[in-house]
Amino acid sequence: MLRRSVPARRDARGAAAVEFALILPILMIIVVGIINYGDMLSVRQSVSQAAAEGARAAAVTTGSDTDKTTAAMSAVNGALSAQGKSCDSGCSVALAPCVGETSKKCATVTVEIPYKGIIPGFGLVLPSKLKYTAVARVS
Repeated sequence: MLRRSVPARRDARGAAAVEFALILPILMIIVVGIINYGDMLSVRQSVSQAAAEGARAAAVTTGSDTDKTTAAMSAVNGALSAQGKSCDSGCSVALAPCVGETSKKCATVTVEIPYKGIIPGFGLVLPSKLKYTAVARVS
């Protein structure tokens, strides 16, 4: 009777460790990317909220245009300070006639701040500046 020869079993010890070592860098890049993207979304939300707060402050403030502009900038800086950001030169408040309704005046608040990720290395896929504009009717 002929016997079939059974191939020698290879030793598979350590294969899981090698596979894990190959996958770990890719997994870490994905996790770090998710963390950076989440931080960028959080800062972006703060920028949009700051612009909306500035427009709202200009809309409800009574007085001169200077008072409205000062109130808007104060509201913008207050909203951004919650994220540890400040509006040095990228913020502006413009009081001008509304588009389509020139008899009304609108406040246009623009907030633009530089963004740098919390973990370096993702500068090509994340924006370097975050900008948002909000408009509210003043009178």
